Amino acid sequence: MSDAGGAGATDLKKSTSAASPKSKADAASNAESASRINAALGVFQALILFLICILAFSTRLFSVLRYESVIHEFDPYFNFRSTKYLVKEGFYSFHNWMDDMSWWPLGRFIGGTVYPGLMFTAAIAYHLLHAFRFTIEIRNVCVMLAPAMSMLTALATYFLTTELWDSSAGLYAAAFISIVPGYISRSVAGSYDNEACAIFAMIFTFAVWVRAVKRGTIFWGAIAAFAYFYMVLSWGGYIFLINLIPLHAGVLMICGRYSHKLYVAYCTFYILGTLLSMHVQFVSFQPVSINSPEHMASFGVFGLLQLYTYFIWTKSMVSEKQFKYLLRMAILGALALVGMLVLAAMSGKVPFLTARFKALLGSTSNIAIVKSVSEHQPSSWTTFFFDMQCLVALVPVGLYFCFMNITDANIFIILYTITAMYFSSIMVRLVLVLSPVVCVMAAIGASETMKNYSN
Repeated sequence: MSDAGGAGATDLKKSTSAASPKSKADAASNAESASRINAALGVFQALILFLICILAFSTRLFSVLRYESVIHEFDPYFNFRSTKYLVKEGFYSFHNWMDDMSWWPLGRFIGGTVYPGLMFTAAIAYHLLHAFRFTIEIRNVCVMLAPAMSMLTALATYFLTTELWDSSAGLYAAAFISIVPGYISRSVAGSYDNEACAIFAMIFTFAVWVRAVKRGTIFWGAIAAFAYFYMVLSWGGYIFLINLIPLHAGVLMICGRYSHKLYVAYCTFYILGTLLSMHVQFVSFQPVSINSPEHMASFGVFGLLQLYTYFIWTKSMVSEKQFKYLLRMAILGALALVGMLVLAAMSGKVPFLTARFKALLGSTSNIAIVKSVSEHQPSSWTTFFFDMQCLVALVPVGLYFCFMNITDANIFIILYTITAMYFSSIMVRLVLVLSPVVCVMAAIGASETMKNYSN
């Protein structure tokens, strides 16, 4: 019996050793086939993104095809004339230029009254094209800049949605942003205005911010700060960014999702972004001035982050009884500080809210300079359906999936959706800010619905 048992064990070892190389070969073959499939999917996704970029560019050329290569409207023509001066005279002359053809009879000091990001982008593109021997005139560069930037916007939307969800939703979002009417209306060929560059800068800043929170590195926080700097250069709508990102950081702290990654990302973004934004002459010292309440939220969240981190460190160093006493003192001090600010504002010592900011918050007072601009009027319900069409129906689906899978990144896109919906209802011009997040939410909803249906 023992000999038979020993022989059986020996045969089992031989069969196992013989099968082992075969199983290893099968595993290696499966891994190789999986890598080939992933590579093929990557190439396929790149091809789809390329076709989406072509679609985004071509759908904005009908004004040129139907008429000719011209600059539309008054503001784009002023931007075009400024860009011609920048290309001809150089940066320093442009920065100190006193334009006697604008704001007659006094003239206009260009360096301190414009957001120069649009002009800088067109001038850099013009010089790069000429460096590669493409002798295209500056007018055609300005006409085609908005369609070209729409391709970058589609790529930035793919990047943002991939960071929030996955690559399949990113492809949906890129396709939606390339054809959504709410964005096409501000990016057609010849519409040489600030929004041509600003929407790309806004989406790219949000995408890099989400990655900075997920990675928690100084590098990605700095990239987010530089992207924000480009947004400040391009459009006054940077105020929306510098309030939404602090709102995200504050909500994460309130929800108990504070982490050292958030601390590193926000501190790097706020300090470097504020220093860079003050180099724009039109902005100057507003980010650190009490005369600009639009920037106070970002500074307040920065201070709260320092206090919160300090309290976490203190909690680990003292007893529970001592910590509770310190916490009570801190709450009383914060309430006293808020009370002093309110009293200062009521007494007129601190200019609390500007007239335009009150209008943006929904104030119904008759402010002539605000009410006189048609873009500052409230949006009608039909505006949302005309500008975003069937995507409106998919937004609640995307919100549902985000709430069912709460992460730091999904909290950001939920806050972006809620705030953009509110502000776009107050001011019709801000439907442009709502369009990208509608595309992202609709993409998440469509992607997950198709996955569930196919499974």
